[in-house]
Amino acid sequence: MDGHRSATSGTHGTPGTARTVLLACCALLAAASVLAGCERGSSRGTEESATGPSGCPAAHSRARAAVTRAQATDVPWSGPTTGPRAVTGKTLVYVAQTMTNPGVAGAADGVEEAARVIGWNVRVIDGGGTPAGIQAAMSEAVALRPSGIVIGGFDPNATSRQVTRADEQGIPLIGWHAVAAPGPSGRPPLFTNVTTRVEEVARISAQWVIADSGGRAGAVVITDASIPFARNKSELIRDELATCRGVRLLAYENIPIPDASTRTPPEISSLLARFGSAWTHSVAINDLYFADAAPAFRAAGAKGAGPPRNIGAGDGDPSAFQRINSEQYQAATVPEPLSQQGWQIVDEFNRAFSGDPATGYTAPVHIATAANSEGATAWDPSGYREAYRAIWGR
Repeated sequence: MDGHRSATSGTHGTPGTARTVLLACCALLAAASVLAGCERGSSRGTEESATGPSGCPAAHSRARAAVTRAQATDVPWSGPTTGPRAVTGKTLVYVAQTMTNPGVAGAADGVEEAARVIGWNVRVIDGGGTPAGIQAAMSEAVALRPSGIVIGGFDPNATSRQVTRADEQGIPLIGWHAVAAPGPSGRPPLFTNVTTRVEEVARISAQWVIADSGGRAGAVVITDASIPFARNKSELIRDELATCRGVRLLAYENIPIPDASTRTPPEISSLLARFGSAWTHSVAINDLYFADAAPAFRAAGAKGAGPPRNIGAGDGDPSAFQRINSEQYQAATVPEPLSQQGWQIVDEFNRAFSGDPATGYTAPVHIATAANSEGATAWDPSGYREAYRAIWGR
């Protein structure tokens, strides 16, 4: 505004000069307005988004189509149908980041179920969610000299000495959400890493927000920045939300999963006080945040069906489905097929023991809502049990 006053105060000069100065000022203001409208995190509220059918017609159209595909439930098995017969007499150790993480626990259950079918033994060691606990659990796992070790939901680089010892002893390591990408890894040395593609999970969860809001949302993203996989996922979610100019990112909250039960309620209360009705949607890297958020929403008088309408960008544990089906502070999840992934881990170990390469299979992303879950408490696609039994001869 100071620049504008100095220009207009100069109108005692020639009329041509004054006209030129005024036109220049108008051009600068127009340019500034355009830039403000394009800037990520702009102060434009959801009610002030671009005119038209949504706040971002093209992005909204793409999001709606992607969400419709991801909500399909009649998805045929697209994983392996051939492989080595079952190797006998093997023992696995599943090292869990923390068994309070429903995804970690769900994958462990799948491993134990598949191991019973193939005829192996499994021991689960809980790292308790702390660096020291996870290192101690990995040390115990290596000392047991099992046939194979599962790295369940933590960064192998945080236990590099134990990983090196296992590798030197010829113990194959398979990760579940251990590194960012699915498939084999040279550094750290993993026979394979079993996970959905984080890019697809992040994209579809953000697209759900865009589609569900009609391209006009005030969003909060919740992550655990201490886990590289989770941090990468939340950054991808943030980037996808930014493709819709009608979506405003209100906050990006870092709450470590082991601290979620104590830190989430006060954070939610603070966010409600700061943003009020401007907060329409949330995306969390794990469903468990919404279990911990529910008391704060309830205390504030928020309706269970929202707003804010909340989606978990992983794991799809039973409690998440229960919240979704009963409309209690969670509207959707992008569930991992946890049982299927547990069976895949066992199959990948069988390939490692047989000298075969890893499959590199990744399950397609899925969105579960009250409308398509039909009361289920997990995303359990069809066909994989029969396929793996046929491969193993069981």
